[in-house]
Amino acid sequence: MPIEALKNRIADFAKDVRLNLTSMAADETLSEQTKYGLFLACAITTRNPAVIAAMEAAAADKLTPAAITAARSAASIMAMNNIYYRFAHLASNKEYATMPARLRMNVIANPGVDKADFELWSLAVSAINGCGACIDAHEKVLQESGVVSTMIQTAVRFAAIIQSVAIAIEASPVELAVAAE
Repeated sequence: MPIEALKNRIADFAKDVRLNLTSMAADETLSEQTKYGLFLACAITTRNPAVIAAMEAAAADKLTPAAITAARSAASIMAMNNIYYRFAHLASNKEYATMPARLRMNVIANPGVDKADFELWSLAVSAINGCGACIDAHEKVLQESGVVSTMIQTAVRFAAIIQSVAIAIEASPVELAVAAE
């Protein structure tokens, strides 16, 4: 099990991270597509090769090729949008927020999967990347689509766990990382 291999790479200083990863993997409150697409989009956002590989392997038999592509698209498009809209939101000169972004983002309208799933994945990626404007925009669309707050909170909690797994692995002693390979 790929997620089990990740747990083995987490040193004891991050025992809570390991426990959170275990509970996240066992959580059954989200559909498989929602859950594993979320895992993959968030893993890609961490930029940690071990986390990406483990989540790709975990998602391989749970997601259709279209859902895998959509999860990758969510991570990719939000990487661009989070930088741009975080800048426009944080800049003292509010003129930037009134200018057209001129960024292609057609995938948001036609993600190839259920729109709510794509929005949830985009929200989670935006939480990792720290873009308040994108968090607000995606959360609003999700609420308007009837997605309940507990589901939104679960997605962001999973994003937090996946990011903490990447940090814990990167901060683990070298001998632990080598032993796990």
